Amino acid sequence: HVQLVESGGGAAQAGGSLRLSCAASSSTLSRGCMAWFRQGPGKEREVVATVDPGARFPEYADNVKGRFTIPVDMDTNTMYLRMNSLKPEDTAMYYCASGEFSVSAGCFRGTYTYWGQGTQVTVS
Repeated sequence: HVQLVESGGGAAQAGGSLRLSCAASSSTLSRGCMAWFRQGPGKEREVVATVDPGARFPEYADNVKGRFTIPVDMDTNTMYLRMNSLKPEDTAMYYCASGEFSVSAGCFRGTYTYWGQGTQVTVS
């Protein structure tokens, strides 16, 4: 059973930075796709960034490209979301997720089975 625990959310000013962490149960990062999703107030959940098994090929949503990165520490089974140049529209509940890798869908359009509890990010 995969367990995912997010941390690191909070408040930031526009233009600032935050780093989210997602601690995963052992070997999760090397076995499947990992992703960050977010759901803002009154909005649908959207994928923010994904990384493939082994963390070689990150992918990003267009609205965060150049501002967010998704580093992974395989030794500690921890995935991060580094968020720079934050905007008020980045305000959302952020979730990390894990799912099986599919050749046809890849990770960015993949299906995610396991989810963390979420961490709130508020940008003003």
